[in-house]
Amino acid sequence: MTTATPWTSNYLHPSSWSQNFAPLSVHDMFFGSAARMTSAPLADFMGRKYSYADMADSVRKFAKGLQQRGIGKGDHVGLFLPNVPQYIVAYYGAMLAGATVVNFSPLYTVDELAHQVADSGTSILVTVSAAALLPTAIKVLDQSDLGQLIVGSISEALPRLKSWAYRMFKKADIAGIPADSRITGFADFIANDGAPTPVACDPETDIALLQYTGGTTGTPKGAMLSHQNITANARQINLIDPHSHVNNPDEPAIDRILGVLPFFHVFANATVLNRTIDNGGEIVMLPRFEATAALKAANRTHVTAIPGVPTMYQAMLDNAQLPATDFSALRACISGGAPLPAELKGKFEAITKAVVIEGYGLTESSGVISCNPYEGENRLGSIGQPVPGTIVKLVDKEDPTKPAPAGEPGELLCAGPQIMKGYWQKPEATTEVFVDGFLRTGDVATIDAEGFIYIVDRLKDMIAVGGFKVFPSQIEDILYQHPAVKEALVIGIADHYSGERPAAYVTTTEAISGADLMAWLNPKLGKHERVAEVVVRDALPKTMIGKLDRKALRAEVGA
Repeated sequence: MTTATPWTSNYLHPSSWSQNFAPLSVHDMFFGSAARMTSAPLADFMGRKYSYADMADSVRKFAKGLQQRGIGKGDHVGLFLPNVPQYIVAYYGAMLAGATVVNFSPLYTVDELAHQVADSGTSILVTVSAAALLPTAIKVLDQSDLGQLIVGSISEALPRLKSWAYRMFKKADIAGIPADSRITGFADFIANDGAPTPVACDPETDIALLQYTGGTTGTPKGAMLSHQNITANARQINLIDPHSHVNNPDEPAIDRILGVLPFFHVFANATVLNRTIDNGGEIVMLPRFEATAALKAANRTHVTAIPGVPTMYQAMLDNAQLPATDFSALRACISGGAPLPAELKGKFEAITKAVVIEGYGLTESSGVISCNPYEGENRLGSIGQPVPGTIVKLVDKEDPTKPAPAGEPGELLCAGPQIMKGYWQKPEATTEVFVDGFLRTGDVATIDAEGFIYIVDRLKDMIAVGGFKVFPSQIEDILYQHPAVKEALVIGIADHYSGERPAAYVTTTEAISGADLMAWLNPKLGKHERVAEVVVRDALPKTMIGKLDRKALRAEVGA
């Protein structure tokens, strides 16, 4: 049982903050929902429906296919996939077989994929015959200790007519599968009786997923997420949703979520995949985010939720398809990955009539740590209150063993059932990121008397200006107040006098010079916060999920 803190008397989520989470494996969570939902749709892929029963059958067959090839407990199964039905089958099937899943970004180069395959000890990799993926996977198969490749196709997952059209008109997007004993087609791999041998699983200790993160040092590390970490977070997310089956067991609301965030990323893995399946909902899947396709899918299926990052919501607002989209079923949009500008939140809510809820999480926390309430007070600029069972506190920015000085920002630490077991084969990094059982987030925050958390900045992003600490996000917040500023990133650049100076990089909605923006901005800042320059650009770098990428901009400018 978790221990209450002073603000829990003001807890605004619909379920109690104090919760017990019984040990539960990821595959048992999946099959529990499959038994409850049977013929209900689990996934909609470009118009083709997959029921819970259909998926459960394929999951069992995938697990049996792995076991037939000697893959089981202690083995690592890599997923090098976009959002396709084969991802869901392989994800839960690998865990049913006793193996650990390793997520790989479809955007990885050969070198990046080969490095993480080697670091994780992945022995078998699942991909599709897309020209953007299969050649990379084959090169890694030839250059590494990777032993087997399972290759599906996008066309085999589509409705019949779309499958024919894809094969006819998208030939340039399809790579040929070579004849190689190490390569097996996905359909052949699951051609079995679907009766895998049961494998004992301890949800608390067995690792379900290796999820790679840059962490606080920028070095890729595999966060070891146990079965319990993942299922606890799925349950935590559903506990804060007033419409979920756990809060309305007799009459749960329709749950149809737009799945355009990439499943390989922890945000989507938690808020789209596992949370929806735990709730018995339907995932409207698209292989990647593209605003027109996302809006058409939302219109066709009448989705009830759209999780995304701020740049996704902006892209949909800017899209010509927006006025033709029916948002009448939409209840909530969960925003994460980056701070949500107030103007963007207001515009999207005004058009869709759905609340845009800002939340927060990390790879190391299996997904979600905190979130604003779905209904009632939604505090602008806050990442909300902790999800049930999660404890947060602030420590001194210089010494994490000491509490933060009263009334001052401090580094945010958290503890709860969703917090990782540690980093794969990196015990020193694991020791550094934990303090007395609490995970160091690397984020500087304040927490008000009612438990609402406000992120000030990243510790590693603070700019040292002549002995003063400058938070980039505070300058960005002011830049967003200018009507011409669409996107903004602030980084530190070298300065011979003060060591560093802030510099701002923006995209705009109308023609304006960097000099004019700087003349508008600097009078609004403290002397040590004033920027050395404002650079207007056509685009700013973004991460694989569409989040503005400060690290990439810093590297680009530094080069």
